[in-house]
Amino acid sequence: MNHLLSRVKQLAAEAAADTVALRQHLHAHPELSFEEHATVAFVTEQLQKLGLQTQPIAGTGVVAVIEGRNPGARTVALRADMDALPITEQNEVPYKSQNPGVMHACGHDVHTASLLGAARILVALKDEFEGSVKLMFQPGEERLPGGAALMIAEGVLENPKPASVLGQHVFPMLPAGKVGLRAGRYMASTDELYLTVRGKGGHGAMPEQNVDPVLVAAHIIVAAQQIVSRRANPKLPSVLSFGKVVAQGATNVIPNEVYMEGTFRTLNEEWRNEAHQHLRRLCEGLAESMGASCELEIRRGYPYLENEPALTARTEQAAVEYLGRANVVELDQWMAAEDFAYFSQAASACFYRLGTAAADGSGRLSASVHTPTFDVDPHALEVGPGLMAWLTLHELAEK
Repeated sequence: MNHLLSRVKQLAAEAAADTVALRQHLHAHPELSFEEHATVAFVTEQLQKLGLQTQPIAGTGVVAVIEGRNPGARTVALRADMDALPITEQNEVPYKSQNPGVMHACGHDVHTASLLGAARILVALKDEFEGSVKLMFQPGEERLPGGAALMIAEGVLENPKPASVLGQHVFPMLPAGKVGLRAGRYMASTDELYLTVRGKGGHGAMPEQNVDPVLVAAHIIVAAQQIVSRRANPKLPSVLSFGKVVAQGATNVIPNEVYMEGTFRTLNEEWRNEAHQHLRRLCEGLAESMGASCELEIRRGYPYLENEPALTARTEQAAVEYLGRANVVELDQWMAAEDFAYFSQAASACFYRLGTAAADGSGRLSASVHTPTFDVDPHALEVGPGLMAWLTLHELAEK
């Protein structure tokens, strides 16, 4: 495999400028979840230039397969998401978003360009490996129900069925040239909470004549934290947060109702379901005890993401071969969510993080994802495709 390792690095370096250009084009033309029509047309065009046949999926997704020698031997699937966020970009760069209010602030442009770059390398090497590589360009990661679930429902993990699924995500907490992994449970499930508390509004100076939903809502916000602090196993991470509270009253007006939005996250599906029941009973019971009523809607989001340990160990070994031991780090659990979790629930999967901050370690380009100043070091556009191609070849060789 040593000769292939050298070839992958050479091809990644030769294509780096083109990969950067692909990313910059995508960055300048972002599209929101399930609206990625121009993006998928661009990706399809790039794949067809490589001589690959493409298949639409999940509305604005696309799939292609690279066949090596003996294509039925083993299949590895690679995933990239393509959607952007409703954020107004503040970076002043030549490739700044041209779509007002929409920005690739989560690095999906990097993911897509990296997978296109990896496809270019793997097509060039298709006579040197056995098996097949399934390229999955996914829509709608940022919005429920998530494009991964839709792709799986439409059969993306069949014909051919992958032995493993690999996904890559930008990570501005590491410099370009480094990657991070974690075996086992890595990212949280995510559920959206929508709560309306109804009382009886009136004059703020005559509270005895009213049922104050603001006070009830405040009690619910505080009391709900006991679900995490007293109901959850303290060894099991859980997060319950309310980030939006709307009470349309005034200094002297108690409103009729209060509307709240929040999130619940954890790393265990059984506890997740139990916590939903606890939250519903707490909200309804507390509101009733104070003379009010409430309506709680829980929208189930993505499940927790689990990296299959054996596959993750192989991925780490291959990453060390490609980047060196010092450039491969172990990550902590993260309570953010990702719909790659659906792939991890349906197949042997590994989701790893690609360093994107300034490669010189200066701390530049370390703005968090989902912020209007997020950007990446171009070196990540050489590392990402090459590493993904090498991980694929390493996994295809697994017996």
